[in-house]
Amino acid sequence: MRDRNVDLNTAHLVGDIGRRATRGGTVMLGAQLVKLVAQFGSVIVLARVLAPAEFGLIAMVGALTALFEIVKELGLSAATMQRTDITHEQVSALFWINTGAGCLIAGCLALGAPVIAGFYGQPDLVPITRWLALGFVMSGATVQHWALLRRQMRFSAIAVAETGSELIAFVVAVGLAFAGFGHWALVAQRLAAPFLVMTGCWTLCRWRPSPPRRTAGIPDLLGFGLSVSGCGILSTLGRSIDQILVGRMFGAATLGLYERAARLVLVPINSINAPLYSVAMPALSRLVDEPQRFRRAFGVLIERVSMVTMPAFVGAAVASDWVTNLLFGPKWDAMSPLVACFAIVAAVQPVLMTAGLIYLPQGRPRDLLRSTAIDVGLGVASFVAGLPFGAVGVAASYAVVGLMVRLPVCFLLASGQGPVTQRDLYKSILPSLWASLAVAGVVWALRRFVMPASLLDAPVLALAVAAAAGMATAGVSFLAMRQSRDAVLGVFQALWSRPQPTASFAKEVAE
Repeated sequence: MRDRNVDLNTAHLVGDIGRRATRGGTVMLGAQLVKLVAQFGSVIVLARVLAPAEFGLIAMVGALTALFEIVKELGLSAATMQRTDITHEQVSALFWINTGAGCLIAGCLALGAPVIAGFYGQPDLVPITRWLALGFVMSGATVQHWALLRRQMRFSAIAVAETGSELIAFVVAVGLAFAGFGHWALVAQRLAAPFLVMTGCWTLCRWRPSPPRRTAGIPDLLGFGLSVSGCGILSTLGRSIDQILVGRMFGAATLGLYERAARLVLVPINSINAPLYSVAMPALSRLVDEPQRFRRAFGVLIERVSMVTMPAFVGAAVASDWVTNLLFGPKWDAMSPLVACFAIVAAVQPVLMTAGLIYLPQGRPRDLLRSTAIDVGLGVASFVAGLPFGAVGVAASYAVVGLMVRLPVCFLLASGQGPVTQRDLYKSILPSLWASLAVAGVVWALRRFVMPASLLDAPVLALAVAAAAGMATAGVSFLAMRQSRDAVLGVFQALWSRPQPTASFAKEVAE
């Protein structure tokens, strides 16, 4: 008979963590590239077929259900992954808690659908909400299997389940959209994804739960999970309250523009943060007893993330009208200022999210909860401040507060305990800040003084020229500073010596 605890033991990972992190980085990079193509394709293709108001209807429900998605998980996947020793009986108990929570939430949403529709003044939301509620039943039964795959650092299995579900759900949505099903194509996409992830995780993870029973140690696991869940609830509320306000105040069409602009920049952000979390979280958790290695690894994370994201998104903000016209077409031109604002948010958000990784490996869930509460409070205040100025005012206020207030506060709180200091964090992002300013100046100067009018009206060529100039400027800026020059040369060395530079990065984090 197969040992029920074989999927729980992690002792064999410690001595081989560098190689596993290296291989995991490569696998997750490939998977995220495929997911990025599918998600971008979904955003772009569906926008060409469906109207902004149809996206707005789904966003009205999505802003509320995103909050329940975190409630359903209760932070118990993090508890399973973080705990050094955990038994089959404990994981089984957590499985039934997650499954029960998913079913309970689905029932509440089905019963509360008329209330949600009344809040927004959209009767069509009643059937939409009830169908989307089914996703919680499926995702609740997936939480622990997914957590066990991550606990074992089985990144290939995770990649297969997540990438396959993303691709198939994309095909389903596009097919239904072209067949004339309107917003129901988006509903089908949101149901297909959790069903396929559930099927994949149950197939790839051979662990099976025992019948529910009272189990020792569950209160401690719940305590840890609820602290993490509290952070997730607050974070999701911070990411959703703006869409709830915009939908309530300005209607489905405006919310559709707002949500698509946010989605456009969140797709690459999630593609960066998901593999970083999957690879770095287990690695950092096993370096917590070695302060200098932890400090060095965390510095690498912040530095590389900021180098990749900050200059790119700042450049996209300056060229937002070209980006919008090229990807979405003329009927979405009103979205351009929203894209510019969210691109500034996207330049900062990956650094904020990466800095948040410092808490759980150090066993600081309460500090994470406090930090998240403060960050969400600042975000909500920015939404309210911008609301009198319309949807663009909400996005612009969020961008300014993110750069000028949320980032410094995040660094202050993250460095409150442990070997990583505020100076370490600011030092890690300083080259990227300078490079971003240089990129913004060069792209703006090209538009204002260099490009002829004929090129300005051709978004494909204009964006290509701006992107080339921006990349060249960022490269020169990084090479001009010693700290970032060493990092850039390390990347080129990895490119020259092997075809998986991200694997080298993952190994550096682990070692």
